[in-house]
Amino acid sequence: MIHTSPLPDVEIPDLALTEYVLRLAAKIPERAAIIDGESDRTVTFAALADQIARFAGGLMAAGFAPGDTLAIASPNIPEYAVVFHGTAVAGGTVTTVNPTYTASEIRHQLQDSGASWLVTVPPFVATALEAIEGTDVETVHVVGEAEGATPLANLFGEPAVQQPVDPSGQIVVLPYSSGTTGLPKGVMLTHRNLVANLCQCDHVMSFEDDEVALAVLPFFHIYGMQVLMNLLLANGVTVVTMTRFDMGQALRLIEEHRITRFYAVPPIVLGLAKSPVVDEFDLSSIKQVFSGAAPLGAELAAEASKRLGCEVIQGYGMTELSPVSHCTVEGQFKAGTVGVTVSNTETRIVDPESGEDLGIDQDGEIWVRGPQVMVGYLNNQEATDDTIDNDGWLHTGDIGRIDSDGHLAVVDRLKELIKYNGFQVPPAELEDLLLSHPDVVDVAVIGVPDEKVGELPKAFITPRPGTQPTISDIQDFVADQVASYKQIRLVELIDEIPKSASGKILRRLLRDRSVESESA
Repeated sequence: MIHTSPLPDVEIPDLALTEYVLRLAAKIPERAAIIDGESDRTVTFAALADQIARFAGGLMAAGFAPGDTLAIASPNIPEYAVVFHGTAVAGGTVTTVNPTYTASEIRHQLQDSGASWLVTVPPFVATALEAIEGTDVETVHVVGEAEGATPLANLFGEPAVQQPVDPSGQIVVLPYSSGTTGLPKGVMLTHRNLVANLCQCDHVMSFEDDEVALAVLPFFHIYGMQVLMNLLLANGVTVVTMTRFDMGQALRLIEEHRITRFYAVPPIVLGLAKSPVVDEFDLSSIKQVFSGAAPLGAELAAEASKRLGCEVIQGYGMTELSPVSHCTVEGQFKAGTVGVTVSNTETRIVDPESGEDLGIDQDGEIWVRGPQVMVGYLNNQEATDDTIDNDGWLHTGDIGRIDSDGHLAVVDRLKELIKYNGFQVPPAELEDLLLSHPDVVDVAVIGVPDEKVGELPKAFITPRPGTQPTISDIQDFVADQVASYKQIRLVELIDEIPKSASGKILRRLLRDRSVESESA
């Protein structure tokens, strides 16, 4: 059974991404586009459009050519949008890098993406300089100034117009995702993918004049990039940025700037529902809290909604879907669901064993087809073929059901990813790393449910005979080599890891064992 969207189709213009995102800039030139939450530094829509054009012009004058790739490793600051869209205007591709990555993690992404330019901020320059060794990047450009890096200001030049691109063929952004399994892969998203998804949100995310949104979720993540940056700017919404999440600061900014939209992940919603500090601020301006990146429990959503006096809703998507495929229409929230299929999109619920379509209220793998589906994974045709079939259906690796009203509930995962604070933690990456430890002979990593962060990465370790690695040994070994959200939070030593079970069954067995040990 193919579930079509209950919402009207939308017309998708044949535009480059930045042309669409700046579509209102000339009509609201003096409205604040981006406000730096820490300094109150404000960039108007007119200034944003000008800075993007001048960065594109300077970039091309410095030798950047259409088809080149620029990496940006930065927290949420106004310059992020300038660099991102200036690169797009120059006909290039942006690969978005988590700035808290280690040098080796950044180096892998630079090498795999073929990036020849890197932009970062002063606190991460030392790591960036180490990361570019062995890559095509010769110079690190920095927002502001830092030893060993070239100021980003040097790249601004004469304004440039959008360079000719084929919206359906030109890859404009290359975020990295683990997909349904395995190591992080470059997700090839075109101008049309992103523009289509912005248009598809028209019937599920509508905005009035003079709305203000808080952008705490990182722009390097597809949720932050597309919803908090591109979608909000395309609709004339003022974006207030935060470089990292701090509940007190977030609440202060909501009160000070009269924030109307708060985009969050479940751990933040948990804080809104339960943190005592919430009562110290006037949050009456909030019209809606929108949660994404990981499932939000119905009870938690209801508790936060009652406390804040506004809707707390959620949507569903993934990097490979640009990212939104399902979303809650304002005023139509249904507890425990992520909303309905968005415009121009089809959904199937498929039995993962037989491949047969399932009916209403039956659990199966979620398949999605629409103009937001990625082109594929960079340099990895095998993974692409495993994810998108010959008929264009993207197999999400998530288990869900659709009810008689067309609302989707996500109930489980086929894929092995761990979701920590909304970030993807691929077990395979941590298992490969742990197997390089001299005292580890075998390992399996799973996600253990946790109310605060979603899931905690837990490693089951079989020690090499004659060795006795401690929990801190294992944790410190991993902590030195990966970003903080990937670190092993729990360790259990085990005589033998079962080899007869498939990956999914093995992880379920270990998860059940973990729950039993905690209960005991």
